[in-house]
Formats: sequence, structure tokens, C-alpha cells
Amino acid sequence: MMRTIFGFLTAAALAAAGFISGAAAEPVKIRISWAVAPAHLTPLIPHAPAGVYRHYGKSYVVEPIHIAGSGPALQALAAGELQMGGLSAQALVLGVTRANLDLRVVAQLMSQGVEGYPSSDYYARKGEIKSPADLKGKIFAVNARGSTIDAAVRRYMGKLGFKDGQDYRIVEVRFPAMLAALESKRVDVAPLLQPFNLMAERKGTVETVFTTIDALGGTQTLQYIARASWVAANRAVAVDFFEDHLRFRRWLADPANRDAALKILADITKQPVDNFREWAFTKKAYYYDPDGLSDSKLLQKNIEDLKEMDILPASVDVEKHTDMSLVQEAKKRLQ
Repeated sequence: MMRTIFGFLTAAALAAAGFISGAAAEPVKIRISWAVAPAHLTPLIPHAPAGVYRHYGKSYVVEPIHIAGSGPALQALAAGELQMGGLSAQALVLGVTRANLDLRVVAQLMSQGVEGYPSSDYYARKGEIKSPADLKGKIFAVNARGSTIDAAVRRYMGKLGFKDGQDYRIVEVRFPAMLAALESKRVDVAPLLQPFNLMAERKGTVETVFTTIDALGGTQTLQYIARASWVAANRAVAVDFFEDHLRFRRWLADPANRDAALKILADITKQPVDNFREWAFTKKAYYYDPDGLSDSKLLQKNIEDLKEMDILPASVDVEKHTDMSLVQEAKKRLQ
């Protein structure tokens, strides 16, 4: 009996000291928010082909968490319900200044306004908006307050001299329900992301009113953002994840893999492959930096532009809340 107890205590001590292999340890669970696929690549991760995410199931696993937008995702990150969020510039600022979170931008997720790539368009029913003045009094759909979609509406309308809640109204609508809300006249203007914009354009019942570029210019639309304490405690795991994730971005960009990538996307979204064949994982889709690098100068400009319009209450120094060392180390592993 004493030998058994001694053996157990010895093993526990050795494990605590790091002398016993961690092979039996559970992989770290990385819960990451996403709003819509494939703008957010996150829900595709667990379905990537074998050999792409080489550390998956060993040092980490990913649990994609569907959340409507950056505002509620920030709340989940603050509550410890997420390890990483796919968040907007607004969420970064509000997280730092109002929630007092020590946040880090650890990678680029998606950008708009990069030369040769599209932006999100805002649509109205054909013939109803003949000039910007006609937007006064209208109802705008956004996926969530605090999102880039929300920021674009408020900045575009702000530049026209219109105030939220006074000259127009914003309501929250899920991305897949945007077109139906527009067609049923529950809203007057809605952002239609791919493939919903293509579906609407084929019907010929809607037309573009303005774009994200019109409102915000180029944007660091979404970033992978984590709390600094989590990054410090899980650095090796995070580098493993980003090594695999950069490999996945390159796999998606390879035309030889397109049919397989489209099938993954169709299975996840439960939509026909033909809804994505024309644009997904090409230059007709949003821009994903192959090295996962966030443009800090552009993100800072996005924040200053929103603060200037009083859409954000304050600014933050982006560089102080950015850590690109994870993706930089991950890139070196792939070279």
C-alpha cells in the first residue's frame, strides 16, 4: 500500500516538474468566435484535410463559436467564454477603454479595400433610393452593434449629416436573413455579403446604395484578438495553431484544392456548391493575408476615423495592443 501511494506521489511530482511527457495531457481548447462563413474562416478549421492542421488534436483543438458580431463576441471574450475573437476595430477600442481588458491583435483575419479585392455592399430595393438624401428616415440592418458593418453605416450616414436614432434607425439582423428582411420591407437598407449579394443581383430587385469603401476606405475589417494573459500562458500552443492556420490559408488559395475547399464550405453552410463556385477562395472574395499579418497603420487609421465621427469614444495605440510575433514565428516554421 505504501509503495502504491509513494509511486503515485512520485509520478505526480515528476509530472508537475515536467519530467513526464505531456503526451497524455489534453490538448488546449481554443474557442474562437465567427459570424458568417467564409468571410470568417474559423468554422472551416475542424474540417480541413488531414495534414493541414498538423498540431490539431495534439497541442490544441478549435471550437468555433457562432456569435452574430464583434459586440457580443467581445462580451464573450471578456467573460472567458472565448480564447480568441474575430473582432472589429470598434471591439478592440471598447474592450481596452471600457472593459479594461489587456487585448492583443495576434493576426489578421480579413481585410477590405485591398487592391483587386471587393468590399461589402449595402443594398436597397431597386428605385427607392435615388439620392443620398433619400436615406433619411430609413431603417438599416446590421449584423451586430460594434461590428465593422455597423461602423460603415454610421460613418457613411454621419458624413451626410444624419444621426443614428434621430435621422435613421439601425436594427440587428442575422446575415442569412438580410435579403429576406430587405425583400419583406422590414428594413430599407441591408449589407448583403457573398453569396447573398449574388443571389439578390440575379433576381434584379435590389441595387447598391454604398459600399464599405465609400464609408470607411480600406479596412482591417476583422482581427484575431486574444487577451494578453491567455497569449502569455499558451504561447507555444498559439504558435502551433497559427502555423497550421497559415498552412490552411495557402491550401485554400491553391487552385488545385478548390473543389475540395468548396465542398467543405458547402457542407458547413448547407448550401449548394454552385452558390460559391463563382467567387469563394478567389480574388472575388475578401482578402486574407497569407502570412496572417495585421496592418497596424491601417487599423489605427480606421480607429481615428471612427473617433473623429464620435462613433468611438476614444482611441488606443494599436501598436501597444498588437503582437505579430506568433504569426511571424509560425511563418518561419513553414519556410
